[in-house]
Amino acid sequence: MAGGGTRNWRLVRADTDAVPSSARRFMARARQRKLRAAMPWLVAAGVLLVVGGLVWLVYGTSVLGVREVDVVGTELLTPEQIRTAAAIEPDRPLARVDLGAASARVRGLPAVDRVLISRSWPSTVVIEVVERVAVAAVPAKQGFILIDDEGVPFRAVAEQPAGLPLARLLTPGPLDTNTASALTVLGALSDELRKQLVAVAVPSPVQIRLELRKGRVVIWGDDTKSIEKSKVATELLGQKGEEIDVSAPTVVTIR
Repeated sequence: MAGGGTRNWRLVRADTDAVPSSARRFMARARQRKLRAAMPWLVAAGVLLVVGGLVWLVYGTSVLGVREVDVVGTELLTPEQIRTAAAIEPDRPLARVDLGAASARVRGLPAVDRVLISRSWPSTVVIEVVERVAVAAVPAKQGFILIDDEGVPFRAVAEQPAGLPLARLLTPGPLDTNTASALTVLGALSDELRKQLVAVAVPSPVQIRLELRKGRVVIWGDDTKSIEKSKVATELLGQKGEEIDVSAPTVVTIR
């Protein structure tokens, strides 16, 4: 170059209009393809963030924690006794409450027959209790022990509840043979016999007897054919005699 001068080069960004329209369309479609390809990943990432936040909110914070424990169905027990047995921690995330363990603790109360524990969102645990129902009172050293239709002793009381017969048993319990015999006989009695019944005494499974009002006694024998024995004894209630022996229901004696 003349004069020994040097050339200065400069990069100049071309104006958009300088790019051919076909090239612009190609580049736009390329950007769209990239965006469409990335969209599922962006959506998935967003969903994961939302789900993770919800999981943390439900399981990791007290925002949805236990604020109240509702107890339904108690008569013998108080709601506070049930809450104490359930031992559910206040403010514990509702989703993390171990309902099975709480149910087992409540079932440990002698007066509880069945229990159902459930969550009521956003912050309540509901405990539904079915208590045992007494079918007889067993005389004890101090007062009486109530047993249910399975022979389970579940409550001690100072006085015999009105309308509840006595069951004279040495060792009442669901595994006791004498208790099982007493329950079999009680379940077979007619309404007339129930009205007259004072106590069922079972010193042994083959020496069952009913103690009725006015000092009358029904010798029952064992608990076999109890429905038949009940029918025969009911028919003989109107006859005179202090002792009715239905231990062999086909050969009845009255003394």
